[in-house]
Amino acid sequence: MLFNSYEFLLAFLPLAVLGYFALKGHGNLFLVAASLFFYAWWRVEFIALLIASIAVNFTIGRAIVQRAARGEATKALLVAGIAFDLLLLGYFKYANFFAENVAALLGIAVPKLDVVLPIGISFFTFTQIAFLVDAHQKKAAEPNLTNYALFVTYFPHLLAGPILHHREMMPQFADASLKRVDWDNVARGLALLAIGLAKKVLIADPLSVWANAGFAAAPTLGFGDAWLATLCYTLQLYFDFSGYTDMALGMALMMNIRLPENFNSPYRSRNLQDFWRRWHMTLMRFLRDYVYIPLGGNRRGATLTAAFLVLTFTLGGLWHGANWTFVLWGLANGLGLVVVRLWSRTGIAMPVFLAWAITFLAVNLGWVLFRAPDLATAGSMYQALVGAHGFGALTVTEWRWIPSLPQLTLASAATNWDNVSTFITLLAAGFIAAWPRNSMAIVREMRFGWPLQAATALALVAGVLALANPTEFLYFNF
Repeated sequence: MLFNSYEFLLAFLPLAVLGYFALKGHGNLFLVAASLFFYAWWRVEFIALLIASIAVNFTIGRAIVQRAARGEATKALLVAGIAFDLLLLGYFKYANFFAENVAALLGIAVPKLDVVLPIGISFFTFTQIAFLVDAHQKKAAEPNLTNYALFVTYFPHLLAGPILHHREMMPQFADASLKRVDWDNVARGLALLAIGLAKKVLIADPLSVWANAGFAAAPTLGFGDAWLATLCYTLQLYFDFSGYTDMALGMALMMNIRLPENFNSPYRSRNLQDFWRRWHMTLMRFLRDYVYIPLGGNRRGATLTAAFLVLTFTLGGLWHGANWTFVLWGLANGLGLVVVRLWSRTGIAMPVFLAWAITFLAVNLGWVLFRAPDLATAGSMYQALVGAHGFGALTVTEWRWIPSLPQLTLASAATNWDNVSTFITLLAAGFIAAWPRNSMAIVREMRFGWPLQAATALALVAGVLALANPTEFLYFNF
């Protein structure tokens, strides 16, 4: 079931919110059942996998907490729990990838494994690993089964995050005062939901047409076309993923639950380090706390710190998918962060606009690897971006790779309104991405009154009217 679908927005979500408040003391159990139903809507057979993962991690986590309270060793249990999680994730997400690469290395034929990737497995696996580690470090209290199950399955975050910490969620689930309707939270949550929906269906989805067509035609793109396609994807990815996050945070807020922020105007960043403090913030928090710092963080000298950065981001790239494009994307970002650290030591202050332009260019080029289905496509796109396929002028008459747009001229603009509107969307997306006040700031600072009510209603109506052919959020693939 997609957030951007009629059945979710007009049936599931209202019933979930009403049931949560109506049942009060049993609201958490109701939300667990609703979340499992939500997950089963995709493929019911994977419910058993999700429940098994919760059962194993809850049992091990509770045992770790109890042993730690008695002063007993818990490392063996921690290793067993993490091994279980990584083996589960490794089989479903990476089995084919590793089998194919081992076969290529040894020069043997290996049959392709028929493994279906369970949606959301990366997110609920990382969430539970974080709980086990915190339990081992005595940062977690003994969990309540219902609240723990809700912590993992809570439908707003289940499929694409944000990645949660138990310490920020468990107290909220246990707080009886949050089971009463707070109309202020309902209004702000609904506004955030409307903003997220508009980001997805009114900005990200139209841009996807040009981005998808451009990458599909990468070997034949000219210079201008290639830059247009990559820019469309750069903005599509941001509005798609941040749109999902806004919807998730908005619907949770309607139930008085505050999920952690995941985006903070990342395309306004002036260096790569700042970008990764603003983009997918909960994943960066996880990688920092559970990979980078345990490796040694900043405590082992400049050389090892650089190596830890590169390794952490390479693993972060692999987390996104079983493809060498993701590995190289992570590696490139890790190396980029090392360059930023070295530059900061020079003490030279770069002009603000130049710093922003270099950062945005680096991120945009990195997304080519992130989007390309394989290294060959990425290579073709990079060649096009430097003019290897020609330096044709960037004019609308040359966007021949756009579906249903063999040639667009001013004379034919009226009959190609969909493509003209997408170009307008591209310009608007760039402006919005650079605007200082993002969706979270708008909702925090908003004042109630008819202008806000009208804007929220307009955004919701426009979003719902655009739901004829809902598409999956991009991060469902990760």
